Amino acid sequence: MKQIIYAVEDDAALQELYSFSLENEFECRCFGEGESFFDELTKGVKNSSVYLVPDLILLDIMLPGDDGFTILSRLKSDGATSHIPVIIVSAKGEEISKVKGLNLGADDYIAKPFSILELVARIKANLRKSGKPVNDDNIIYKDIVIDSVKHRITANGKQLQTTLKEYNLLCLLCRNPEKVQKREAIFAEVWGNSFVGETRTLDIHIKEIRRKLSEAESEVIIQTIRGVGYMLV
Repeated sequence: MKQIIYAVEDDAALQELYSFSLENEFECRCFGEGESFFDELTKGVKNSSVYLVPDLILLDIMLPGDDGFTILSRLKSDGATSHIPVIIVSAKGEEISKVKGLNLGADDYIAKPFSILELVARIKANLRKSGKPVNDDNIIYKDIVIDSVKHRITANGKQLQTTLKEYNLLCLLCRNPEKVQKREAIFAEVWGNSFVGETRTLDIHIKEIRRKLSEAESEVIIQTIRGVGYMLV
C-alpha cells in the first residue's frame, strides 16, 4: 500500500503538480485550506484508519483562513497528530519564517520555487526519520537500471556517464515510461520553477541522453511528442 501524503496548498497549479509528480510513489491528497484538511484528518484519527491518517503533511504558509503556522500549531499540540511529519513548503523563504516554522514543530522547510526531485528526497528523508519504511528500490525500465543509492545508471549492462541533470531526466522518464512528460512539467521537476533560460536547454539534454543510450546499444527510445514533450518507449 502506498504511503499517504496530505498537501495543504491553495494554488491549483501546485496541487496538480503534487498529484502528478508524487502519484507513482505515494498517494497524494490536496486541500485548498485548513478547514477541509482538518475535516478529513479528524475523520481519519477518529476511525483510527491507516487509509485516512497521512504519513506526512506538506503545508503552505499563506492560505485562506488559518495560515500554515496556525495549522502547524494545532497539529503539534494534538497528541493524535503531533507524530505526523510536517514539511513547510512556502514562498516565504525569509530566515524568520523558516525559524518560526521549525520552532513550532515543523520537521523540514522548503522554499518555493523548488525541484520536485528535491521534494521527493525530503519526503523520503523525513519518513525515514519518523521510522516509516521508504521504497527506495532501483528504477528499472527495459534494459535501463537506475541505482538510486549509488546514483548510477546502466543501459544494456553498460554504465552511462551522466551529468546530474541527465540523471534526473532519465529518472523522471523511467518512473513514467510510455507516458508523455510535458515540457513545462519536466522543467518544473528537473530544473525547478525558477528556471530562466533557453527552452532548448531541455532539447540539448535529451539529445545527449539519446546519444549515450545509442552508444550503449540500448533498446529504449526517447520519443518526441511534437509541441508537447517527451516519452520513453
